[in-house]
Amino acid sequence: MSRIGRMPIAVPAGVTVDIAENNKLTVKGPKGTLSRVLASEMIIKLEGSEIVVTRPNELKRMKSLHGLTRTLINNMVIGVTAGYEKVLEINGVGYRAAKAGKELTLTLGYSHPVVMVDPEGVETVLEGQNKITVKGIDKEKLANTLLKSEIRRDLNHIRARVLNMLMK
Repeated sequence: MSRIGRMPIAVPAGVTVDIAENNKLTVKGPKGTLSRVLASEMIIKLEGSEIVVTRPNELKRMKSLHGLTRTLINNMVIGVTAGYEKVLEINGVGYRAAKAGKELTLTLGYSHPVVMVDPEGVETVLEGQNKITVKGIDKEKLANTLLKSEIRRDLNHIRARVLNMLMK
């Protein structure tokens, strides 16, 4: 059995989990609500204050989905309780950031500034001119936002990497 998949997920106080038909999972907590349709083959049960994911058989696809399903549910529970946060640091001569409303303007050595709008559910906070904190409850959406901001400059291989993720 999958080492990750067999571990139960603890549901903290203040978090409600609703498992609907076809494994549509809705997790509500103090920071917000997340909803996701998971693999219908997996068996997801709420037993007391724990969520248990089991697989119906030992096929390779089921083994792959087992750990993935458990991890996705765990990320949802963590997101609605504590949330996710990453810090980006801009390094370079003349490189800076400015925030106006939901728009983050990055000056990264191009002939024009790069404007990024905060997606739904993701918030960027600027500390000084070179530290950007990206916060959100959906880990996948947060990672996609970070990827878009990093690729903007990494595609130009002439210069060194601009944005460094500082793990928190």
